[in-house]
Amino acid sequence: MTHETMRQQALDRREYYAEAGDPDACFDLGMACSTGSGGIAVDLVAAHKWFNIAAAMGHARAAECRGEIAEEMSAREVVDAQRQARALLATHMRRAA
Repeated sequence: MTHETMRQQALDRREYYAEAGDPDACFDLGMACSTGSGGIAVDLVAAHKWFNIAAAMGHARAAECRGEIAEEMSAREVVDAQRQARALLATHMRRAA
């Protein structure tokens, strides 16, 4: 197994747990998207989305991180990130019900 394959599998696991409602996994994805770590390209919209979801689930630092990156984003990007977060939360909430 190559290093790239192992990195992609780790990313897939993080996304799986984040989409299953793990606030720590959501926060980790937000950090990875905001810094470009773990094989993920910097994507502030995705980072804001994951921090927003983690904050909604009670993660202590997520709201602070979301606010910090929002300062670097346009209003349109923030709205897009919020829309994506709401859609994912609605999907998760339907599955959990």
